[in-house]
Amino acid sequence: MSIKIIAYLYSDPLIETPPNQDMWGLEIDRVYQDIGDRSSWKELIEDCQQQAPGYLLIRSLEQLGEDHNIISDRLFYLESLGIQIITTEDDYCSFEFNKLSNSQLNNKLIKILDTVRTNKQSEKLKKGHARNRLKILPPPGKAPYGYRRGQDKYIIDKSTAPVVREFFERFLLFGSLRGAVRYLEKRYGKKISPSTGRNWLNNSVYRGDLTYKNKDLISNTHTPIINREEAAQIDRLLRRNGSLSPRAASAPRSLAGLVVCQKCELTMNVIRVTQHHKKKEYLYLKCQKCPQKPKCKAISYSQILEQTISKICVELPLAVAQLDLEKNPSIEANLRQKLSAKKHVLEQLPFLLEQEILDKETFDLRNYTVKTEISRIESKIAQLPPKNLKAIASTVSLTQFWLDLSEAERRFYFREFIKKISISRDDSQNWKLSLVFIF
Repeated sequence: MSIKIIAYLYSDPLIETPPNQDMWGLEIDRVYQDIGDRSSWKELIEDCQQQAPGYLLIRSLEQLGEDHNIISDRLFYLESLGIQIITTEDDYCSFEFNKLSNSQLNNKLIKILDTVRTNKQSEKLKKGHARNRLKILPPPGKAPYGYRRGQDKYIIDKSTAPVVREFFERFLLFGSLRGAVRYLEKRYGKKISPSTGRNWLNNSVYRGDLTYKNKDLISNTHTPIINREEAAQIDRLLRRNGSLSPRAASAPRSLAGLVVCQKCELTMNVIRVTQHHKKKEYLYLKCQKCPQKPKCKAISYSQILEQTISKICVELPLAVAQLDLEKNPSIEANLRQKLSAKKHVLEQLPFLLEQEILDKETFDLRNYTVKTEISRIESKIAQLPPKNLKAIASTVSLTQFWLDLSEAERRFYFREFIKKISISRDDSQNWKLSLVFIF
């Protein structure tokens, strides 16, 4: 007669996703699984009292109860029935422990149960945070700069929020993180590092949302400092700047980081040359680490800028016209349909609670889950290309539009549309320019 093997799985839906019953990697006669309550545990004990199995598999001793005293009692009771207990995540195995002397066994058990006690205290904290999360409360810790903690949500701090707002406006205007950081120090005496500035740009709190440690996002939980359109534009700018070096991303010249020599396959740097005792400066683009022999010659910055403007005015409308924008309305319509369905589910939940179809705990969990799904769909909609892309392309295809901009403003618009500017040369160092758009 083969030895019977059973397994027990416990999970709290507040802090983890229930594991798959087939996780053991070997054939199990029966798996008892509890999610939240201990109904299957009672059934397991009754079955063991009638006919004890040879082995019980559990993930860890913590699965046996809510505190270390209950765990100790249940562990010794199961072993008194002759059941060998094997854990897959801690260092516990009944038949190996039985080989130890009493003193060795006691020392080993004390260490394991001390670990269980510590883990249970940590789990208690996690459950507390999870319950607050289900109530859509802000995570623990200090409120981000620009906000203060209210009773159940973040509240705008009127003394610091304008500083944060101006930081965002400066970044949106010029697309330069370091420039926005320097501006804050000069304007308000507020010193922050570029990494802190980047965290502000990525922080969902400033968009009126909450992101928890488990990466779940809930939208529209408090008053935002920036609106959705500004947030989408910031995300686009960060993606564009992500492909550039930090110095190029914040450089004052509009072509910085965009021009690549096709022959060298290197980015061309902006070189500034001045004459002694003269204010006038000359700008060139050159590959400073050019491996070619002879090295590729520098090219006048103004010539490349002039040709870039000329080409973007002609080629951008053509590139946009070739995009398959017809798919976007159908994609957006599909997402909005899903969004409407989720919002309808959310509206029905209070009724189900009132009718006692859902208890309060299940209501909170379902409410939280639906809100995270809504936030996910809204995020996908925000990432779609703007509906008026053709109209924008038509506007920026005017030469005068580019000539009226400052270098910093041109840098912003170039990076909205251009991935790179490629310079190709022939043997006589004659060159021509081609644009690679981001779409």
